[in-house]
Amino acid sequence: MAATILIADDDAVQRRLVEAMVQKCGYEAVVVDSGDAVMAMLTSLESPSIDAVVLDLVMPGLDGMGVLAKMREAGLTLPVIVQTAHGGIDNVVSAMRAGAHDFVVKPVGLERLQVSLRNALNTSALKGELQRIKHSREGRLSFADIITRSEAMAPVLRTAQKAAASSIPVLIEGESGVGKELFARAIHGSGERKSRPFVAVNCGAIPDNLVESILFGHEKGAFTGATERHAGKFVEAHGGTLFLDEVSELPLSAQVKLLRALQEGTVEVVGGRRPVKVDVRIISATNRKLLDHVKAGHFREDLFYRLHVLPLTIPPLRARREDVPHLLRHFLARFAAEENRIITGISGEAMAYLSQADWPGNIRQLENVVYRAVVLSEGEQLGIADFPLINAQSPIVPDAPAEPLVVSPPINPAQPVTISGSEIPIAPLATNGTLALLNAAGDVRPLDEMEHEIIRFAIGHYRGQMSEVARRLKIGRSTLYRKLDDVAATDPTNGSAE
Repeated sequence: MAATILIADDDAVQRRLVEAMVQKCGYEAVVVDSGDAVMAMLTSLESPSIDAVVLDLVMPGLDGMGVLAKMREAGLTLPVIVQTAHGGIDNVVSAMRAGAHDFVVKPVGLERLQVSLRNALNTSALKGELQRIKHSREGRLSFADIITRSEAMAPVLRTAQKAAASSIPVLIEGESGVGKELFARAIHGSGERKSRPFVAVNCGAIPDNLVESILFGHEKGAFTGATERHAGKFVEAHGGTLFLDEVSELPLSAQVKLLRALQEGTVEVVGGRRPVKVDVRIISATNRKLLDHVKAGHFREDLFYRLHVLPLTIPPLRARREDVPHLLRHFLARFAAEENRIITGISGEAMAYLSQADWPGNIRQLENVVYRAVVLSEGEQLGIADFPLINAQSPIVPDAPAEPLVVSPPINPAQPVTISGSEIPIAPLATNGTLALLNAAGDVRPLDEMEHEIIRFAIGHYRGQMSEVARRLKIGRSTLYRKLDDVAATDPTNGSAE
């Protein structure tokens, strides 16, 4: 899913021109005709998520300067590119002081708008990443710091937001790398305990003989090697939140004491004389099905029901592929800044591969793959060659249409192969394709075979812009991904078909 640009102009002709250029750059476009409509779009919970705004300064009613002022009052930090037919220096200074990111003069050219949008989105992504890092270090992460546009994540976010308003125990399940700790920190950072400690414990990394000491604390001299008093994680998290990561790895002996601590609100310090009262909100997480652990006898059933009060299951990245472009933009902006590299985006072919990869390591794997690509890349744009591991795993070849599909007329060598719009550049649209209806034997070809070729051609034609491909083919993105899976399963070139 490409970035969404909100276009505001009272001139219908100008709106259509800018909308066409924004779409040609590879972005989704939403158009409105007034400043009031801009604010309604940006503040409504039912409106689509907006990544940037192209704003006309001169409009009846609430003009562009008024919109900038209201956005500042509302705390909206979206990048805004203002445009006007009057390019005086006073207008430029006023707009920039009001918070605009860039300024263009009507009629704006395609290349100028592309550069402005790309820079605005890259700057916004970098600011977002820096803000997330800062919030994480300060223990102030919120749900606004979770990068997602997937419909599959919407019910999870709603449930998590409700959980943040209380102290109900939450159990987060999901594969490794999906962001379970990020959700736990967002729940803590959005609740009443956000000013109190957030203490995370990886239960799978604690030696069995030290679990009780680390969780509940010990007195000096309680056992050999206990040269100092240790408060324990429960006491450290008093008044705040204790996050028990990989809780399924706790040994049964520690599970008994954990159950008692949750029931009584007290912990028994190793070597201590009396229980210590604690006030802790428990959020636990596991990459396994905890109920299966209970059935196998590896986890206490009574403790399971203490932790499994409000369950959250975070879907894997392969179930929310529309999040991949947005995650890529954020990771690319961050790592390019950290490594002092000038990288303008990711090619359409590479984006198609990345969107179709299974990502067994989920978001953590995606982050590391982008980091590696940024460090090793020798160009200003990341291509398929910069993702060798994903390239080797992916069976889809989106930009290599099968015979006898041909493209005519040929692309002019003087034209650029791609138009660098966002992190997903696209190809020029002035090409046509032909489709053979008969096979070599003179019979009509099967419908699904021709459909596969059409999908391949569309992905290559729009350089991996999956949202644009789905829109042009008039099918949903989920339907497009399902059909791509069918293409991969039946493609004789990938070795998966018998």
